Amino acid sequence: MTNYPIALWSFNLGRAPGSVADFAAQIEEGLQRAAAAGAKLLLLPEYVNECCLAFKPAGLRPDQEMDFLADAAQELIPHLSPLPQKHGVSLLVGTVPVKAPNGITNTAILLTADGREILQDKLCLTPFEQSSDTWSLTPGTELKVFELDGLKMAILICLDVEMPALSSLLARQEIDLLLVPSMTEMLSGYHRVFGCAKARAVELMCAVAACGVVGASKGTTQNESNVSGAALYLPCEEAFGFTGIGAEIAPTDGKEGEEPFLMAEVPLQQLRDLRSGKAEVWPGAWTADHVSVLAG
Repeated sequence: MTNYPIALWSFNLGRAPGSVADFAAQIEEGLQRAAAAGAKLLLLPEYVNECCLAFKPAGLRPDQEMDFLADAAQELIPHLSPLPQKHGVSLLVGTVPVKAPNGITNTAILLTADGREILQDKLCLTPFEQSSDTWSLTPGTELKVFELDGLKMAILICLDVEMPALSSLLARQEIDLLLVPSMTEMLSGYHRVFGCAKARAVELMCAVAACGVVGASKGTTQNESNVSGAALYLPCEEAFGFTGIGAEIAPTDGKEGEEPFLMAEVPLQQLRDLRSGKAEVWPGAWTADHVSVLAG
């Protein structure tokens, strides 16, 4: 395979489905759109099922939202599980809250066209995500590397992609594609996540696909604005046009119903050629083991 076609959908939380089944039908529309465009994988953003707060029960407190959304996610996945095989497009459902033995995690769920379910917990939580007054989530402890359609992939969720320590763990894995679902309230957050995603493409000599939710859920108590876009970042090499931007849709707040949907192709063979020694200056999985820090 020379190129790997993917779709990135910056889902607008203002869609306000009336039920879990309605939400699943909306996602299937996106899968159909991706399939029609020839995509092999559809990426949705972080906390994509916050739109289900549109039908939350009356009187639900902010500290009860994660339980409600986790139950909605548990109901959602059986609706979605057969769809990747039906349409021939793997689906990263973005992230949803998942009830675990030690608490609730923020978890990316990848449903593959070959029938697998791959889970990745968010590893580095924001202060808000950990607060007992609001969502009170539990961080994950494992970073998974997996193969799909002949590509080696990993998932870093929003703040995780800002952590160089996680990039260092991935450096020896020679991944082809890093998937980054996100949720950012303001342009500052968007630029942190997407800027770091671009840096990871340089460090890992891989493609990085990032997209975030836009708009606001009808029933939100926490996230009154979400600003994001969609992008495929590549190493800053001559072969890719120097800039490191493979494809990009500018950020929006989604307040007018905007909903970025990006089609892009991962130049798989060129990336592997660059990692094999054809890159301009890339040192490979470089470590700083020989370097000492001198504090003056």
